[in-house]
Amino acid sequence: MAKVLIIYYSAGGNTKKMAQAVAEGVKKEGLDATLKSVEAVKAKEMLEFQAIIIGSPTYYGSMVAPLKKLLDESVDFHGELDGKIGAAFTSSANIGGGNETTILDILNAMLIHGMIIQGDPQGDHYGPVAINSPDNRTNRECARLGSRVAKLVKKLYK
Repeated sequence: MAKVLIIYYSAGGNTKKMAQAVAEGVKKEGLDATLKSVEAVKAKEMLEFQAIIIGSPTYYGSMVAPLKKLLDESVDFHGELDGKIGAAFTSSANIGGGNETTILDILNAMLIHGMIIQGDPQGDHYGPVAINSPDNRTNRECARLGSRVAKLVKKLYK
């Protein structure tokens, strides 16, 4: 059965709440969702999953250092994530706090690996964003992301 890995970093709990909502969307589509904080993930583990969704708070317009470190370590198996599905989400303190640049930093690394990126023509196009604690809109967007990724996984990995 196809599996989805949701990796997140969350100092204050907001990004973890978003990750949980993403996982619910994946499970709603009947796929396994493995939810792990970045501290509990070894880079090589990403090879075991058909989709990887990464969530980070926005720190100075980018992802947090532990996630960047994980992605930097993935250079050891460059090319082996080719064709897997990727997506991202973020939380921040402000509307103009660098949300999209954070998501795009994560997606850039995924694209360099040759991953297939799941965007959204509605709502949060690049990936869900929360301003402070996730609200009902954010939770819906996160569940929608999980569901959309799961549906794409089922199409590509029958």
